[in-house]
Amino acid sequence: MLNQYSLWKYLLLIVVLIFGTLYALPNLYGSDPAIQVSATRSSTVDEDTENTVLKTLKSKNIQPLKTVLDNKGLLVRFNDVEQQLEAADIIRDALGEDYTVALNLAPSTPAWLRSMNAKPMYLGLDLRGGLHFLMEVDTDLVLRQAIESYSNDMRSLLRKKKIRYLAIRDNKDAVMAKFRSAELRDKAMSAVRSSMNDLKLSDYEEAGAFYFSARLKKPAIVSLKKSALQQNVTTLRNRVNELGVAEPVIQQQGDNRIVVQLPGIQDSARAKRILSATATLEFRLVDVNVSPQDAVEGRIPPTARLYRDRQGNPVVLKKRVIITGDRITNASSGFDSESGSPMVSVTLDGAGARVMAQTTKKNLKKPMAVVFIEQKQSSKLVDGKRVNTTRKIEEVINVATIQGVFSKRFQITGLDDGKEARNLALLLRAGALAAPIRIVEERTIGPSLGKDNIERGLNSVIIGMIAVLAFMLIWYRGFGLVADIALVFNLVLIVALLSMLQATLTLPGIAGIVLTVGMAVDANVLIFERIREEIRIGNTPQSSIHAGYEKAFSTIADANITTLIAAIVLYIFGTGPIKGFAITLSIGILTSMFTAIMGTRAIINLSIGGKRIKKLSI
Repeated sequence: MLNQYSLWKYLLLIVVLIFGTLYALPNLYGSDPAIQVSATRSSTVDEDTENTVLKTLKSKNIQPLKTVLDNKGLLVRFNDVEQQLEAADIIRDALGEDYTVALNLAPSTPAWLRSMNAKPMYLGLDLRGGLHFLMEVDTDLVLRQAIESYSNDMRSLLRKKKIRYLAIRDNKDAVMAKFRSAELRDKAMSAVRSSMNDLKLSDYEEAGAFYFSARLKKPAIVSLKKSALQQNVTTLRNRVNELGVAEPVIQQQGDNRIVVQLPGIQDSARAKRILSATATLEFRLVDVNVSPQDAVEGRIPPTARLYRDRQGNPVVLKKRVIITGDRITNASSGFDSESGSPMVSVTLDGAGARVMAQTTKKNLKKPMAVVFIEQKQSSKLVDGKRVNTTRKIEEVINVATIQGVFSKRFQITGLDDGKEARNLALLLRAGALAAPIRIVEERTIGPSLGKDNIERGLNSVIIGMIAVLAFMLIWYRGFGLVADIALVFNLVLIVALLSMLQATLTLPGIAGIVLTVGMAVDANVLIFERIREEIRIGNTPQSSIHAGYEKAFSTIADANITTLIAAIVLYIFGTGPIKGFAITLSIGILTSMFTAIMGTRAIINLSIGGKRIKKLSI
């Protein structure tokens, strides 16, 4: 019998409709404007903090919807954005600098939906608000670090080759080596050339001494800068993942800049600290042959460097670094089982483990230090202009005697508290930045602007839907009503899939949905026009319906597949908003084919399939 579906097809449609409706529902509840209060290093968020916030807001005649205190901090929900913005300034003034107060949007999904893991779509920066950073990478420091590394390697090479030199020093862009004779210099240059291909050597004489200088070749400089930028992008992405930000945008801009967008960030101050921090570790041996007092007075050999510990006491360390933070593959914070003090458990990669094993084996019963290095940024007004400065902090956080040989796993102690241990572990897990970064542009997009964008985007979808629904109903009558039902179902499925995938919805994404609404009825137009043609040539209504769906399918498939290919190409080569548009368009194409072909035919089959009818409402 024509126009009859098997039972399993009807069941499939019912199941898809139920699941689609359930997972689209969270988006109807929206989000409450909220304020996230979190503690800085020297404070905690507890019931006293909550009481202080509530008392302060009450004194200003502001009544929050609800407060939630958990291990992440204090979340205060409000009725509207204006109330949220007013309360944020009041809470900041009341709590002071010991607390971070950040704007947030908190989903108000009911508990029974949350128990099914049904969540609303993530909203992009233009809809939800959030942070936009433009960061500049200090690539010049990368070159200086490379020159310093070559200087150390050159000393080791010449000692290994037993070539005597008077001095090897590195300056901003070159390594200078001094020798007693031209023969020793030429021998050293030959050894360096064969081992260090990226250096350009030139010799000269001065005051009876023989020198050569080594500078990086241009291809090596370009490669170093490019590698540093790419490593910083990867590291920032890892750090953002640790922060738990959904669908961030992190991409290169130009030769030395990186764009970072964090939609709906909960703790903007902490995000800024984590992103711009260049914290890493260096492991060095203590130079026991040099007195700290002599080093303070300036009597220190070129193979050693003077550092300070956290109490300000001088510590003399050997200039050669054992390993740096880039050899760390994993780090976790905790507390030492013996002393109960905060610690970070570190795991090294294969190369780092080998170097650490060799060093500890050769230096048993000798002290080794852990140096914590961080680039701190500050800004101040100078002659009416804001000037940004970067200060490098190097402090010894731990000095311990090597009691036995260790390699891949060990612990770092000497940290102030558990929070510092957690932050250090986060930075080490995410990796060290190859070069310091400076925030040259920062924009905060407030939730009020996002709310306005959401309203406009929602209005565009509603207006587009009404126009398409009205056209189909007027032009195709009863069959148009069937197409309208499928179109509504299609929109529900798009929202459900975006929610289930936890995709980020942006303004271009809304544009993709609006475009899909218009395209979704294309398949039905082709089918219905084919049915009309079959009726005009004298076929029965049931035969016309069957032929309309069968003969129009190939045309529908061709049209949608070509559009899907274009959407996939946009996703592969696009970035940020373009990807959002491509995702919603791709999902819309797939759901519209399902609803326009299988969905509408199921409704028609149920209503008139197998019946003897003389006329169709089309």
